[in-house]
Amino acid sequence: MTIIDPHERLDAQAAHRLQSLLKAPGVAEVFAALGPEHVRIVGGAVRNALLGRPVTDIDFATTWPPQKAMERLKKAGFSVHPVGIDHGSIVAAKDGRAFEITTLRRDVKTDGRHAVVEFSTDWAEDARRRDFTINAFYLDAEGRVHDYVDGLPDLKARRLRFIGDARKRIREDYLRILRFFRFWAGYAEEAPDEATLRTITREREGLARISKERIRQEMQRLLIAPKAAEALRLMEQTGVADMVFPPDCAHDLAALERMAAHDRALDLSPDWFLRLLAFCGAHEILREAFRLTRQEMNRLKLLAKMALPADERGWKRLIYRHGAQAAQDEARLAAARGEISREELRTVLRLAREWRPPAFHLAGRDAMALGVPKGPMVGEALRRAEERFIIEGFRPADREGQLELLRQVVAELREQEKE
Repeated sequence: MTIIDPHERLDAQAAHRLQSLLKAPGVAEVFAALGPEHVRIVGGAVRNALLGRPVTDIDFATTWPPQKAMERLKKAGFSVHPVGIDHGSIVAAKDGRAFEITTLRRDVKTDGRHAVVEFSTDWAEDARRRDFTINAFYLDAEGRVHDYVDGLPDLKARRLRFIGDARKRIREDYLRILRFFRFWAGYAEEAPDEATLRTITREREGLARISKERIRQEMQRLLIAPKAAEALRLMEQTGVADMVFPPDCAHDLAALERMAAHDRALDLSPDWFLRLLAFCGAHEILREAFRLTRQEMNRLKLLAKMALPADERGWKRLIYRHGAQAAQDEARLAAARGEISREELRTVLRLAREWRPPAFHLAGRDAMALGVPKGPMVGEALRRAEERFIIEGFRPADREGQLELLRQVVAELREQEKE
């Protein structure tokens, strides 16, 4: 075990970030409620603080049994929720901040996804049951980092390594296969160990035990990671991709790489859903494979039937008909497929962000007021008037001008009836 005094073993910036983590709202109250000797910040918050990355969730580990931890937290004014109490996990909330707090534990029995656990007071034993060395840091109230599995050298080398035997860790929870690729895509610089990849290849069938919901969660994070394309290439080499993606997936790594490059160059927020479509194509079978929401399916269906506009007028028509989001989606996918250049993408994104299409003010009553009988001709008159409004560059923009347009259309329809 290594206890890292930040003032001796870490640079000043890392030491400062750890102190900032300890000063985050609510953290001191958790230490006070459970007692500094009984609780430590654990996992991703410590890892990200050491790396200088943003810290979102702050999780704790404690030597107190769950019920005792709940009692002490309630006395300190926290609202406490036993979200996973059978596995030692509770959530404590106060002043708008929530923390997951888990009792130290050991695995008694595992089935490849869930474990039967016994609670423990042994920090080293708790560390050894975790997945990767870079996820097993513990930060005490004094700002010291406890590293039981030699994670700090791996973190400095940007190396991802299972704790102990990779096969055993994977068989405890097959989701760790996807977590391996996700963390490698987000944190690693070294290539994965070949022995680890061989183990993953042999154990990949275990992913059939993992729910689609959990697969979705991992892929949402993996696809927006800095090395997503490289991770997916490794998933293909190990056969993991065939366990995750449906048969119709195109496996278009080039499109995914282009989308990631455009995102970086244009400072776009990575969109996991668009990256999924870049890699696989807009196939409805993705609904089941990734438990797509209704909103996501609406986006997918629209993109599947959409034709790529040829010019600015076409993009404006798309924005008018389907909205700015649809235009942005289509442009980002088209750029990923190499159908438009980055500069064209930039132009379309600016257009979608800044251009506001004029409204078409007319309704059925306007056509009937011009003598069109109630029925299908009303809809046809409006459709033609609106189409002409679009062709004319969304002019006229005022209601009176559009009424004149409608009068012309109605006159034409009447002439056609006479023929």
